[in-house]
Amino acid sequence: MKKVFLQSIFVCLVLIACSNDTDEELKKVSVTLKFTHNWDGIPVTLSDFNDFKFTNKNGERISIQRLRYLVSNIFIGNSRSGNFALRTEKNYDLIDLTKNKNLEILITNVNEGNYKLGFTFGFSDADNRDGVYQDLNSANFNVPLMLGGGYHYMQFDGKYKDTNNQDANFNYHAIRAVDRTDPKNLQFEDTSFLVDLGNIEIKNNTTIEIKMNIAEWFKNPNTWNLNQLNTVLMPNFNAQKLINANGKTVFSLGTVIP
Repeated sequence: MKKVFLQSIFVCLVLIACSNDTDEELKKVSVTLKFTHNWDGIPVTLSDFNDFKFTNKNGERISIQRLRYLVSNIFIGNSRSGNFALRTEKNYDLIDLTKNKNLEILITNVNEGNYKLGFTFGFSDADNRDGVYQDLNSANFNVPLMLGGGYHYMQFDGKYKDTNNQDANFNYHAIRAVDRTDPKNLQFEDTSFLVDLGNIEIKNNTTIEIKMNIAEWFKNPNTWNLNQLNTVLMPNFNAQKLINANGKTVFSLGTVIP
């Protein structure tokens, strides 16, 4: 009996040692998230700005002047609460196509394997703390205190041809929805949302394309009429909920290059 007991202990120690060796041998790689932009499949870059090149579902011709938006809590893992890798320096990035800035995000020390990939568009209420992110303050990405403070999720500005074929401005700005029916008792609704890009195989140093179809902001599920909803959308509670709904189909997984 003693011999069997000792043999069992030996087997357990061997298994533990093998397990540790496996952990140590897991290859650490880097993952680059590359944000690209298109209009129903036609690539959009900074060179396409300030020109009436695009037409939305409602038939309005559009010229883009500024497009920048916030992504936060990027995760690569089996679940939001399971085995995942997050960058440690900060939990958000301001993607700015207007300045070709932060279009690529590097995540290091990721084990090779199959993972879920996703992020939050904007800030969740827990992260949307007024005035605490100095780089966003410097970028004038703040939301006025009269609307509850915190930060924008997106600033998308440009011009459109109105019903008289005249140039008119639009400011398609996404923030946390606020009901100002009683200015002394603001009511909020978190209109950030999770973008789930599905399962990704990570091997070697991998570049993952994340595509934004800009046209989707104007068409699915709500056909956007810029002659009715063009500016002063931030204090418009219902408009913010429409933006939230349309945003659910904006992002998709593109090319994955191992």
